[in-house]
Amino acid sequence: MHQKIRVGAVSYLNAKPLTYGLERGAISEQIELSYAPPAVLADKLKAGEIDMGLVPVAALSVIKASQVVGDYCIGAEGAVESVALFSDCELSEIEEIYLDYESRTSAALLRILLKEKWRISPLLKQAEPGYENNIKGKVAGLIIGDRALRQKDKTTFKFDLSLAWQELTGLPFVFAAWISNRELSEEFIRDFNEGNAYGLNRLDEVIKKIHFPEYDLHRYYSTDIQYELDAKKAEGMRLFLEKISVS
Repeated sequence: MHQKIRVGAVSYLNAKPLTYGLERGAISEQIELSYAPPAVLADKLKAGEIDMGLVPVAALSVIKASQVVGDYCIGAEGAVESVALFSDCELSEIEEIYLDYESRTSAALLRILLKEKWRISPLLKQAEPGYENNIKGKVAGLIIGDRALRQKDKTTFKFDLSLAWQELTGLPFVFAAWISNRELSEEFIRDFNEGNAYGLNRLDEVIKKIHFPEYDLHRYYSTDIQYELDAKKAEGMRLFLEKISVS
């Protein structure tokens, strides 16, 4: 019997269509699936505690021999809705920004936008759980994932990072991709792609199993997020990695 491939994924809503088939389809027999926040997954992959993971793409710059595998990702062309800078003041008035504690890629993207697009240099602070309550006055906060969807009507301003990236570069943004630190067989990757597609082809079924009244998940999965890792997204990902390598 072959040893199972250890796969890590995020438990965020954005990954549910991809992990739905990994939990239920034929691929589930070949993998050992676990869940963790994005930054933790990157650390686990770097330490060799998992063989592949749905990992923030910034990890490609720091994990030795890492490579993108498969045809799917968490990407967006334009607004993604679940990665945003929230504030009660205009961009030019922001003095401090709390950085979400669960993702390094989004923080790296924010730094690029602050410098190249918005041309402001507020104080950046590492956040801890509950930091959303500190967003007021001239203090803003970067929030990702499900918490960002819940935050959408709680501040005066919301600056979508994926939309800002597209305005800056003309390219889509890839937040996370399936990244491996080992060689995987073509047969496994084919089966893994089929596992990803399983849930994407059954969105109504996926959504039925989720209770999240704060946001329209049909819109989220069909419009806001784009899951196919196509040539344009690969180009956006290369540009992002190039920018963070020189920052």
